[in-house]
Formats: sequence, structure tokens, C-alpha cells
Amino acid sequence: MGQKEQTLAYGTGRRKTSVAKVRLIPGKGEILINSKPANLYLQYNLSYLAAVKSPLESLGLANEYNVIVNTQGGGLTGQSEAIRLGLARALCQISLTHRPLLKSDHHLTRDARAKERKKYGLHKARKAPQYSKR
Repeated sequence: MGQKEQTLAYGTGRRKTSVAKVRLIPGKGEILINSKPANLYLQYNLSYLAAVKSPLESLGLANEYNVIVNTQGGGLTGQSEAIRLGLARALCQISLTHRPLLKSDHHLTRDARAKERKKYGLHKARKAPQYSKR
């Protein structure tokens, strides 16, 4: 896949501390994440690969577009979920008829859960020191 190919749509996805910028290009269904094939980047983990491909598969467009992703921050779980959201948003840019299907499959919902901050006087966000009665 060359760099000068025509980009159809962009989408940005976020999850935890991960950010994924997704570009859709007409092609054969190849997915590149940070210039590596998706299988290699996601360490052949089937759940991560399924999460990344799920918006395309729910629309039946798995072999229609090549996907180029730049992602940073977080771990593989957050990045794969961020890619899923960015890909769904990019597919909505291509055609608004995709939106109801993607929305019903919960691909357009931003998961707002993030790590809770540590509070002073506690060991972690909610873990308190052991209580001593005397």
C-alpha cells in the first residue's frame, strides 16, 4: 500500500489512554497498524483482531477497504478498542446508511471508563489502609 493513495475517510477513536487515527482507503481488506500488519502488531491475539475487524464485518465490508492506523498510548486492549471506534466513525463518514447498523452493534459508543486517580491517605484509588481498632 503506497502513501499516495486516495483516502476516503478519517476517524479518531479513544479508549483509556489510547488514541487511534484511522484512514480508510479502497483496497482488499489489509489492515496496517503503525506500519505493521494487524496480526503482527496485535500479537496474533484473536480477541484484539476481532475487535478491530468487527465494524467492517458487521457491515459486510471486510474486503472492500484497506485500513491504515496510527495509534499511541495505552496497551493493546485500549488500542484495539480505540481502533474499533475510529474505524466505525470513518465508515460513518463514507455513508450515513452505515450509522444505524454500527450504532445498534455498539461500535459508535465511546467507552468512557478510565483509571481512577489515587487519593491521599489511601494505598490506591479506593484501597484503604488496614483498620486497627486499638
